[in-house]
Amino acid sequence: MSIPVDRRQYHRIEVKWPATITLNGKVAECEINNICAQGISICCDEALYLGEIYSIEIMPPDYEVIQISGKVMWSDLCAIDDENKTVGIGICIVKIFDKDQKYFEDFVSANIV
Repeated sequence: MSIPVDRRQYHRIEVKWPATITLNGKVAECEINNICAQGISICCDEALYLGEIYSIEIMPPDYEVIQISGKVMWSDLCAIDDENKTVGIGICIVKIFDKDQKYFEDFVSANIV
């Protein structure tokens, strides 16, 4: 039996940050599970579609609200956690302000174990 290889290019940092996603004019609450300099993983009650780009507001505890546009790269709609939320939605950041990108990069660098 072989051990799976982690092919991730970027370090991911576990977080529990609230966020909102705009879906067809309505706002859905979600939680950021982890971040890297290029993307986020979220848990959300609403279905997000592969390849779609969404407006997301991220609320880190020690920083202002971060607004991004993110593209859904993968989603595991079959896995449901104990709170009946979908899990495993990976989003690639496609648009972010430079200062917020720097915050993500600095946060990840400062928290690498």
